Formats: sequence, C-alpha cells, structure tokens
Amino acid sequence: MEVGREFRSDINGMRAWAVMAVVLYHFGVPGISGGFAGVDVFFVISGYLMCGIISSGLERGDFSIWRFYLARARRIFPALIALCLAVLAVGWFLLMPEEYKDLGKHARESLTFSSNLRYFEEAGYFDAASREKWLLHTWSLSVEWQFYLLLPLLMLTLSRFLPGRRALAWVLALFFAGSLALCFWRTAVAPTEAFYMIQTRAWEMLAGALVFLVGRRGWSEGWRRALEGVGFALILACLLLIDQQNAWPGAWAILPVLGASLILLAARERSAWTGSSLAQWLGARSYSIYLWHWPLVVVLAYVERSSDPFWVVAAISLSLLLGQLSYGLVETPSRRVLSRMSPKMAGIVLVLILALVAALAQQVRRSGFPERLPETVARVEAERENFNPRLEECLDPSKSCIYGEEPIRAVLIGDSHADAVVTALQAALPDGKGGVLFRGGSGCLIAFDSKAEVKRRYCDQLNADIRKEHAGYPSGVPIVMMGRTSEYVNGGVAESKQVDFAFSSGEDEYGPEYLAAFGEHYTRTMCELASRHPLYIVRPTPEMGVDVPTLIGRSMLFGRDRQVSLSLADYRKRHAFVWALQDEVAQKCGAKLLDPLPYLCSGDECGTLHNGLPIYRDTDHFTEAGNRLLLPMFRQVFATP
Repeated sequence: MEVGREFRSDINGMRAWAVMAVVLYHFGVPGISGGFAGVDVFFVISGYLMCGIISSGLERGDFSIWRFYLARARRIFPALIALCLAVLAVGWFLLMPEEYKDLGKHARESLTFSSNLRYFEEAGYFDAASREKWLLHTWSLSVEWQFYLLLPLLMLTLSRFLPGRRALAWVLALFFAGSLALCFWRTAVAPTEAFYMIQTRAWEMLAGALVFLVGRRGWSEGWRRALEGVGFALILACLLLIDQQNAWPGAWAILPVLGASLILLAARERSAWTGSSLAQWLGARSYSIYLWHWPLVVVLAYVERSSDPFWVVAAISLSLLLGQLSYGLVETPSRRVLSRMSPKMAGIVLVLILALVAALAQQVRRSGFPERLPETVARVEAERENFNPRLEECLDPSKSCIYGEEPIRAVLIGDSHADAVVTALQAALPDGKGGVLFRGGSGCLIAFDSKAEVKRRYCDQLNADIRKEHAGYPSGVPIVMMGRTSEYVNGGVAESKQVDFAFSSGEDEYGPEYLAAFGEHYTRTMCELASRHPLYIVRPTPEMGVDVPTLIGRSMLFGRDRQVSLSLADYRKRHAFVWALQDEVAQKCGAKLLDPLPYLCSGDECGTLHNGLPIYRDTDHFTEAGNRLLLPMFRQVFATP
C-alpha cells in the first residue's frame, strides 16, 4: 500500500507505542529505561509519511510545496499554540520571575521551532535541571519542522534532474549515510549536540523516507508477520534494556530506527500489535498526549512528588485526559475550520496567531512580571538584581577597572566569583581610602600557558595580559586571587563534562593526568605572581547548585519553610582537590589563604539567608549584601603584619 493521503492503521498503532514509551519513561515508571527511544520511532514515521506525501504528489504532478507546509502547519500549530498559552497562564500563578522569563523564552522558541537549538546551548536532555523546563519536549517538534522545511525542497530539486524513485532513493541514501556518520562522530565527542541537532537526527527520518521509496510491496503474510515481529522485538529490547547511560543517539539508536522501519515495511493493517481499539485511540491522540505529558512531569518535580506512585499514576491519567481534550477541542475543530478556508487565508490565520502568541511569550521573557508576587516574595526576588553595579563594565577581560580611587591598595584577579566580591574588598580598605584594581573575565581560569576551549578564548588573552602586567603593579600591593577553581577542575555541580581549559599535555577529559597538569600550571602561576607581590588566595566559596532566590521565593509563595543550604561534607567533597592544591601553593610560594567558611557556615551547614534575604543572586554568585559577610576575611589582606 502506498502512502498518499490514505489512513494507515498500523502507523497509527505505532504512534501509540511510541507515545506511551515516552510518557512512561518520563514519569519514571520502572522497567521503561529506554522509553526515550519512542521519539526515534516518531522520527522514522514522520520521514516515511512526509516522503510518501511528497513523492506521490510529484508523481501525480500536483505537488505544491506551499500546500505541503500549510498541511503540516494545520496539524502542528493549533495544539502547540494552545499548550504554550496554557503553560504561560499557569506560570503566571506558579513561577518566580526568573523562571517565568525562562518559560517565555522557551515558549517563544518552541513557537518558532528553534527550541532544539536553545536546549542544546543550555544543557543536556538528561540533566536534573531539565525537569524545570516546561517545554523541553518541543525540541523534537523543532527538529521535525526543520526536516519538513528541507525535505520537500530537496526532493523537488532532485526530481527535476533525477526522475524515478530509485534515483531519488540513491541520493537520499547518501544524505542518510552522511547524517548517520555525523551522528556516530558527534555522539562520541559532543553528545548533547548529537541529541538535539537536525544534522545528527536527519538519518532517522531519512530511514523512513527510504523505506517508502525502496521498500518492497507484496510480501507474503508470513514474511510481513516476521518483519513486524522482529521490528517490535528490536523496539522492545531498546525500551527495556537501554538507559540514559548509553550514548544516544549513536549506534544504539539503530535499534528503534531499524525496528520502526521493519514495521513500516511489513504494513500489517490488521495486527494484534497495532490494530487494537486502545492502540488506535492512543495513536490518534498521540500528538496531544505528547504535548501535555511533559508539563505534568515538570509539575510533579515542582511539588516534589516525582517518586510518589499515586501522583505518578494520576499524572499519567491526566496526560491522557488532556490529550483527549486537546484532540477533541483543539486539533480536530481547528483542522475542520482551517480546511474550509482558502489556503492563503488559512496560512495567514495560522501565522498571525502564532506570531501573536510568540510576541506574548517574548513579553514574558522581557519582564517576568515581578509585580504579581506578594511583597515578601518580591523582596527575595529583588536580591537577584542586587549585584555589582559595574559588572557589565568591568567583567571584561580586555580592560581593568579601579574600584575607589588612586592609590591602588590591592589587586583582585579572577572570574565572575571575584567580580561578585570586589566591592566587599573595596569596603575592607582601611579608612575607606584608596582603590582596588580588578582584572577578570567570566569563566576564566587564571593559569598561565593554559588554552581555553573555543567559547572562552578571551581567557587566553587575559592570562597573557596579566602575566605581562603584574610586574608593573605598585610595589608591595597585595594580589588577591579568587575564582570558581573547582569548576575548572572537575566540571559543574550537576555533572562532569569535557575540560574547559587544556594544557601542553593536551588532555581533554578529567582524570589523573589532567589533574596533574592542572596542578602544575596553577602552582607555577601562583608562584610567579607571589614572587613579586604579597599573594592572597581565597578558598572556594560554597556553590548551592540551585537558583537560591527562586527556590526560597517559591517556598515562600506556597507557604513552605524550606531552607536552602549545603552540608560541609558535600562542600569538602567537591573542593578537596583545590584545597589540597592551595595548601601546596601556600607552602611552596608563600601565599596566604583566606577561608570564607567561618563567615558563611555554621555547624555542619552553609546557609543562604542573612536577615531574611538570600546572599546569593543565583546558584553561586553573592549579592552585594551577601558579599559583605566576607568583610572580616578581606580585612586580613590589609592587616599590619
């Protein structure tokens, strides 16, 4: 059976399997560790159907690329618009301003089908923080829409030079092979990129397209049954045996892609796997169920009920109910109304509504509307803006800033952590006279002869400049070094990652060899600075790993008394290497160490509140009020020996 516009019950049933795999996986149902592969099944189905529509239209001679785009828009836009409006409405009541801004940003990019690019920049799909992103699941819609834009252009162009399905299939096979090879490579070296990008996902959709173009018709029932059985066996093996520890999409993604391709090839309309009334019901509503289930996953994480079986079952049931409502009240009526319009009018209406909702999302992104919060919560949120007023001016690796006035009585060097406390060091000046020279760059490790990754190449120039400049700093003026050093040693709080700074030995992953090279370059740098100036090194400050104003404000908003703190045990675990390294530097180079813990921690916990307000403006940068807690520590820099 060829695919043009006719309904395929087996494909509809495949959608049911795919969407339920994704839903059960996202809700953490035991045993469905590889449920994320349901998205890969959707990709194969999309490639098969889109290629079928385009190819059939080209063969009939009536294919219109604009009608193709309009048909896809009629299918996708209405339910997505409704979802974005709904979560923006819910966010008005539930979210803190910074969270609401993020939601507006993500809604805007979901509606412009670029959310995969945004989520690639922000983090990984399997990160804990992903469960705070209400529209994370729209990354797959963005990938599919990008494919929808490109495939008809490619096939229309090729059809003018390569008539016939076989010739077209050979060219698409080349694109398939190229995308597959790129996927294997990028999964190994840049897995987040491989997960989100169209160029590393296109092979999955092209697999479906190739099944349509070259798949044999007229298999015997026995062969079709066998193909379908093997196909479902591959998919089930993936769902049950693969987990997020396996590199994805990489080689493992061949399992669901091949499985889905075999099922499509079998084309068994009356199948126990796909033909049941339940499978048909779920398949018809699969798009809406997919749209609505993820925000409910986020809600469970928000109320800390993700592991409660009762809440999980309730949320899965609600996903199905909302899917039904979306299908019955949005998808079906909108398609009916739009189909009655002329293509031009339908396109104008869809684009206009989409643009209006995207504009609303952009306004949310700009404002966050803090005025909707109770006064006590608003005060907490306001601390987010209580940071170094000269941050944008002075956290610039190409320039230096003086805080205060001449003469310079101290030099502060470092990254954004140093920037967050420079006004406290200035306030610690004896009699408030003189100034502090600041040199720093965001995310910069101060280690001479290190080489930053591409996005931080400005740090290389900063290190070179400091190396030249420090001999010219006023004689006897102390240098204070401060930075998020442990970030550069073993990655972020949430997970390890590839190194941000490399050394002459060329290691690109955290490990014993890298730590040895790091320690050697760090020590050499500190000793070079200490050879000309009194050197003070600030021990690492506690990093909370959560957005402090948001979490405190959220707790207040819902009447919960939740304290945000970090245990000293966790602090020591994260910073053990850096502490030992700084001890070595103090011994070898004569540097003096400044310990912030006595001023930030009490007992076995390091807190985040002072006088009822957060001392952090995000996860690890001090507010201007918070950095004043370190005044006694910084006064040691100016104490008479």
